[in-house]
Amino acid sequence: MNFRNFAALLIAMPLINTAYAQQTQTSFKFDFGPGKVAPGYTQVLPTMLYSAETGFGFDQGTTPVGTDRGGKDALKSDFVSSDKPFFFSVKVPEGNYKVSVTFGDAKEATETSIKAESRRLMVYHQTTKPGKFLTKTFIVNIMNRKISNGTMVAARPKLDWDDRLTLEFDKTTALDAIEITKADNQVNMFLAGNSTVVNQDYEPWASWGQMIPVMFKPGVAVANYAESGLALSSFVGQRRLAKILDIAKPGDFVFVEFGHNDEKQKGPNDGADKSYTQRLRSFAAAVKEKGCQLVILTPTARRSFGADGKIINSHITELGDYPQAARNVAADLGVPLIDLTVQATIMYETLGVEESKKLFVFNPDTKQLDNTHFNVFGAYQMAKIVAQGIRKNKLSIAKYLVDAPTFDPAHPDPVGSFLWPVGPKASLTPPAGN
Repeated sequence: MNFRNFAALLIAMPLINTAYAQQTQTSFKFDFGPGKVAPGYTQVLPTMLYSAETGFGFDQGTTPVGTDRGGKDALKSDFVSSDKPFFFSVKVPEGNYKVSVTFGDAKEATETSIKAESRRLMVYHQTTKPGKFLTKTFIVNIMNRKISNGTMVAARPKLDWDDRLTLEFDKTTALDAIEITKADNQVNMFLAGNSTVVNQDYEPWASWGQMIPVMFKPGVAVANYAESGLALSSFVGQRRLAKILDIAKPGDFVFVEFGHNDEKQKGPNDGADKSYTQRLRSFAAAVKEKGCQLVILTPTARRSFGADGKIINSHITELGDYPQAARNVAADLGVPLIDLTVQATIMYETLGVEESKKLFVFNPDTKQLDNTHFNVFGAYQMAKIVAQGIRKNKLSIAKYLVDAPTFDPAHPDPVGSFLWPVGPKASLTPPAGN
């Protein structure tokens, strides 16, 4: 796509948020298990499978079992659990939802991690002792492909794009209750990017975009519009920016990370200081006109060590220096910058040639290491780098970050310290782009 066509697409984008489907705001209160039902709650038995008619139920072919411990507390005396991960879905319209999950068991200890939609991390490794219970609250953004001008986002089918809110619970969860309410007062943090940002569907792949939701308290909704294999031109061409601009409101944020695939474009006007810079500036202008805050991220460094044990910047090509071009645009426009290229390089070189491999996906069948796409541990470290960048830039959404020590890529977490419950969907086929 040449720059003239790219600019025309931007001009044609809707800048007014017009409701294309008025739907009633929804709220739900579910009590799980075969025991007494708490007043005001809907009982959910293990046999209740999701259907469009009921609008809620266990999903993705999973069926937990129910346990009733007895006792006076109807909400906490019974629960559902499973010996493998299980899914629960609720049909809801597009928007942001506050989700409160209560878990725990009167007689046994539990461990709980919760993912939403396409493996977005929402609750990380919470434990309860026998007789103790926890309630965790988080925000889930629900997307659909419709745009108010009658067009649609070009997107392949995945849980992120269906008509339901889906939660994934790990196999050590004792699920007592869920409350869901529409939450229109959230600041949206829209993500635009490629395979290093997208919500990866399959184990063992992961990105910083699907890890960062767990780092925010309610107040911020992470809305991930990234997709594997995209460049700035194809992101716009698939109408993903049009969708963001259609639903965004003044005060929202748009985080944009491109470069991996842009640098492969070899047209006469392509290059770091040509099409990439022009498209990034046009992208920024459209976001500014909507009244949103743009945050530019340089492309995540690939793991590309030289003979001296230092990372070779693979984003400097015969067509220019793509990270520097992103820095230049951010400086010229006065918008915040998070330098993933530099920060990731520091982390790789700190870990060294061998240990840094443990940030990425290794295929045991082919004995090949993917030096671009992260595993869950690497993605979590990158999400910490982004969170630290939010703090360093003193963005207004920093106040919603979960209290945690500041992150220094020169001192990453110990390899193997990240406790990720492996989900049932797995594939060793690499995501598009590299």
